[in-house]
Amino acid sequence: MEKINVAVIGYGNIGKYAVEAVNAAPDMHLAGIVRRSMGSSSEINAGGIKITDDIKNLGKVDVALLCCPSRSVPEMARKYLSMGINTVDSYDIHSSIYDVRCDLEAVAKENNAVAVVSAGWDPGSDSLIRAFMDVLAPKGITYTNFGPGMSMGHSVAAKGKDGVADAMSLTVPMGTGVHRRMVYVELEPDADFDAVSGAIKTDPYFVHDETVVIKVDNINAIIDKGHGVNMVRKGVSGETHNQLLEFNMKINNPALTSQIMVACARASVKRKPGAYTMIEIPVVDMLDGGIEGVVRKYV
Repeated sequence: MEKINVAVIGYGNIGKYAVEAVNAAPDMHLAGIVRRSMGSSSEINAGGIKITDDIKNLGKVDVALLCCPSRSVPEMARKYLSMGINTVDSYDIHSSIYDVRCDLEAVAKENNAVAVVSAGWDPGSDSLIRAFMDVLAPKGITYTNFGPGMSMGHSVAAKGKDGVADAMSLTVPMGTGVHRRMVYVELEPDADFDAVSGAIKTDPYFVHDETVVIKVDNINAIIDKGHGVNMVRKGVSGETHNQLLEFNMKINNPALTSQIMVACARASVKRKPGAYTMIEIPVVDMLDGGIEGVVRKYV
C-alpha cells in the first residue's frame, strides 16, 4: 500500500515531536518540514530531512500537519487546503472551534481536500472521552480537571505579548473543572511588568480563569512540558443513578498532541472532502490497518 506523504509545518514544540511520530508510523513518509525561517536547521539536517520555506518544494504531499499557534491555524489551513492538501491542526480555542470548522469546510470541499480541526488531546482525544461518558450516562455532570502542567496554547499567547521574551503558563486544577493559570514571564529589557500582566489577564485565553502572573529571570530554568487530565462523570444510566466514571492520564504535552495529529492525518485520507473534528471521525480510521485487523485486535 502506498504510504501517506506528510509535511510538518513548523518546527517548534509540536513540530519536533510530529517529525518523530511521522517517522515512527509504518504507513507514512515524511515529505519534509516547512519553516518560515531556514536559519537554524542544523539539528535536523543530519537526518537527511528536506527543509524548505515552501511546501511546493517537497513534491507530492497528501497531508500537512499544522504545528503552529492556534491563532495562525485558520489562515494557514486555508492556504494548504486551497492547494488540495489535507490539513490537520491542534486548534485549541474552544469557543470558536465550530466556527473554524465551518469556515474550513467550504474551502476543503471546493478543493477536494479534508481538514481535521482541533486534533489534539483537549480539544481532541478528551472530547471523545467526554462524549463517550455521555453515551454511558446520558444524565449527569462531567468535570474536566487539567494539570498540573504546561499549557502550550496559553504559553504561546502569553509569550506573544509586548515586552515578553519567554513565558510558561501552568494550569493548576482547583477541582470541579475550575482552574488557576500560573503564568511565569521572562521580560524584555525595560518592559513594564504591570502592563504585561494586564495584557495577559485580559487575553481571551485567560479571561475566564483566575490568572496569576509572576516575573522570573529565566523560563528555561523552570520549564516542564508535562501535563495531564482527570475527567469525572457522575450520572444516570437509564433510571439507575450513581454511575461514576473516571479517566486519568499524565503526559508529555507536545508529544501526545503530535501523535494524535498523526492519527488524524491517517484518518483524513479516508474521509470525503470537508472539515471534521475528532468526534466526527470513526476511531477505526485513525488506526493503522484494515477493518478486519482492527476489529479482531480490539473487539
